Amino acid sequence: MKLGFLVDLNLCMGCKGCEIACKVENEVPLSSWRLRVKYIDVGTFPETTRNFTPLRCNHCENAPCERICPVSALHYLENGIVNVDSDRCIGCAGCMMACPYGAIYMDPETNTADKCTYCAHRIESGMMPACVVACPVEANIFGDVDDETSHISRYIMEHQNNGGVQVRKPEKHTDPKHYYVGGGNNTLNPLAHERIEGYGLFNNITHLDHVGDPNHSILDRFIGSHPHYDNKSLADEKIEVQTKEHEEQGGH
Repeated sequence: MKLGFLVDLNLCMGCKGCEIACKVENEVPLSSWRLRVKYIDVGTFPETTRNFTPLRCNHCENAPCERICPVSALHYLENGIVNVDSDRCIGCAGCMMACPYGAIYMDPETNTADKCTYCAHRIESGMMPACVVACPVEANIFGDVDDETSHISRYIMEHQNNGGVQVRKPEKHTDPKHYYVGGGNNTLNPLAHERIEGYGLFNNITHLDHVGDPNHSILDRFIGSHPHYDNKSLADEKIEVQTKEHEEQGGH
């Protein structure tokens, strides 16, 4: 048995129900995630689309995180899941640096590494992962990739022509068991999403004719309306007014 995961990005609508279900089921701390849904905008207005991509541990068959762990806290289960033993973990963060997918985080409460385990505790009880159950459009497909009759195996066979089934960062040779259907290069490869020259994230890049406002301060506005004044004349006028007030009050 070799458990794997597949996401049909043609079905995913970015509701983030899987993300919330994962955090609740596994009690993931705030500001951390085992599963998150990334989105990118493709195209030029008005012909644009927003694409969603759920990201989680890929449970690689050649997992660098498992190899680098000095205490075997990350280890393989018999079903192919790369599991984490928090009791063994010493918090060295070596696995975080080794993972090419950024799928491992350091739990701020226990100071140990954590990540998606395909809800191994649910699998052991004969249940599906929480994210699979929560998806309203059944975009998450989970099962035994070694079983040719399983739902995930049949789905892969139906879509594998013309590069229909993809994985993230195949050049890393980690042999991930997390697959995507319907994901273009822009969705799965962060470096492939080109931005039109002259445009920023939200709009066209423009340049100011000059830096600063010539009438920025109150003094500058006053001088702007009275061009015969300068800073020295204004200071002299202020001293003259103060002297006159002092004399009127009986001063010498």
